[in-house]
Amino acid sequence: MITIKEILEATGGKLLFGNLNGEISAICTDSRKIEKGMFFVPLCGVRFDGHDYITQCFEQGAVGCVTDREIPAYANGVAILVRDTTKALGDIARSYHAKLATPIVAITGSVGKTTTKEMIAAVLAEKFNTLKTQGNFNNEIGMPLTLLKLEPTHEMAVVEMGMSGMGEIERMAKIAQPSIGVITNIGMSHIEKLGSQQNILKAKLELFTDFQADNIAILNADDLMLYGQRGRLPCKTVYYGIYNHVADIRAENIRYEGENGTTFEVTWQGKAYLVKIGQPGEHNVYNALAAIAVGVCVNIEMTKIIEGLTQYIPEKMRMQIYEVNGIKFIDDCYNASIASMRAALGVLGDMQGVRKVAILGDMLEMGGFSQKAHQEVGEVVARKGVDLLIATGWDAQFMTQSAIKNGLKPEQAHYFSDKAQAIAFAKSVVITGDAVLVKASRSMQMEAFIKAFETN
Repeated sequence: MITIKEILEATGGKLLFGNLNGEISAICTDSRKIEKGMFFVPLCGVRFDGHDYITQCFEQGAVGCVTDREIPAYANGVAILVRDTTKALGDIARSYHAKLATPIVAITGSVGKTTTKEMIAAVLAEKFNTLKTQGNFNNEIGMPLTLLKLEPTHEMAVVEMGMSGMGEIERMAKIAQPSIGVITNIGMSHIEKLGSQQNILKAKLELFTDFQADNIAILNADDLMLYGQRGRLPCKTVYYGIYNHVADIRAENIRYEGENGTTFEVTWQGKAYLVKIGQPGEHNVYNALAAIAVGVCVNIEMTKIIEGLTQYIPEKMRMQIYEVNGIKFIDDCYNASIASMRAALGVLGDMQGVRKVAILGDMLEMGGFSQKAHQEVGEVVARKGVDLLIATGWDAQFMTQSAIKNGLKPEQAHYFSDKAQAIAFAKSVVITGDAVLVKASRSMQMEAFIKAFETN
């Protein structure tokens, strides 16, 4: 793992008390999970301060901690004074990773990060012992904790980098020092805070802050903002896409088979290879192409890459398709943006069912763009042949209005400000054989609709 002396050196901190010669079993930021031999990093949030639990952690067996303030000495314990405990966590992770020098693939983008990360990890696992970000550990706390799980036996690691403002990805990139960086797309997520897509692009490009000629940037050629970076980055660039014929890796002859997945041919260096993935929708073709691009860049045979893609299984509430009491649900409740709504509605359009039902809620963090964004989703609902729209939230009313304006009949589009009323209505009208998409931003907790059908 890492020694206490190495932690002191990595953080540039000051020893408050204790012996520097000890070793630790793991770094932990959650006082509830502290076990004997661990080192505690107390974090500060809006409603909590981990420093309040330092004594408790020592009593549970922690060998030491960092702290941003003076604390009473604890017998047989070690404390290191730092300016910022969150930064200290990153400093520790950077030092630990530098010692192991494990090659890192880092992924960011407005949508598709987690699925792309999982597909890349599945591809890399065909050849390398690979560590990957678990769940949504993709911020300035979760990503360092992922790096601290590296073992000398790991040959590759895949980390996801999310952000809500400028500077976050740059700080994470300086910690991880990735060899390969992937940006999936530049959308509208976090536009409320960043103000424009140009600023979102700028924030995502922070991934390449320290890139040099021997690094590789993998970008979506069909995203005009990313394709605009062609020839402007200080490293090798590999583009993937469907429609841009200049892309290095392209998908052609795509066949969308709804719940049965997607088949396409991928072309690379003048050769075409047949690919079958179990996931529906064009957006998953893009995710798979990014994974293929990473695979070829680390010299994995295409047959192995294709085999790796078959090992990918969607995480919970991320475009999962399953049947509940004779109704086929597309459970995509984890998050929502214009791009991901459009993609999910495309999958619904490819599904077989008595009717196609969209149960949609608010997309958050849109700021002044929110009304227009929800209106755009309403237009997509009308274009994709949705038979019934059930919308809930606040801005979701604009979806309903727009869907009717663009062709849905009033009796096909229903808006409820109260989610409980929307659930009751859905249960009264959705029937056996329907295909139903359920989607909104995470805090809307739209999985409640599916649970209502599970309980009858």
